[in-house]
Amino acid sequence: MAAVNKPGPLDNLPEVKGDLEPVMRERLGALFGSQRLAVLSSHRDGQPYSNLVAFVATPDLRGLGFATTRATRKFENLTVDPRVSMLVDNRSNQVSDFREAVAVTVVGRVEELSGNQKSRILALYLGKHPYLKEFVESPTCALLQLEVNTYILVERFQKVLEWHLKP
Repeated sequence: MAAVNKPGPLDNLPEVKGDLEPVMRERLGALFGSQRLAVLSSHRDGQPYSNLVAFVATPDLRGLGFATTRATRKFENLTVDPRVSMLVDNRSNQVSDFREAVAVTVVGRVEELSGNQKSRILALYLGKHPYLKEFVESPTCALLQLEVNTYILVERFQKVLEWHLKP
């Protein structure tokens, strides 16, 4: 797994030296553990479309699970083109966010889960979101997983770290 350190032009923070994978795992784990919602962005016919989704990360950070009913624009968009991005952040809408907020853009492809893979993600999902049990177990609901290609983590407004996962 390759990682790229890209500080912003106004960033005076020191660069992370060496292997970024442990740094990214620690920071992403903390962020994903503290947040319940993410913004999923899909597109269709050149038009972007964003939705709030409840999500869960897999322990290896290679996937992010989420659910939606099949009768949504979101599901239709994902069926036509599974390429998406997802934003997870910890902002509080305060001025301090400019120095303290952390956000990660996750880029990858979405697939609907079935079989053992669905059971595994469903258990993780319900562990984090037990109040969504009836929704996610409905026959009209699809359990999906964003298969991660790249994480782009932004801290302190312009400190950017990229982590590219290899297949």
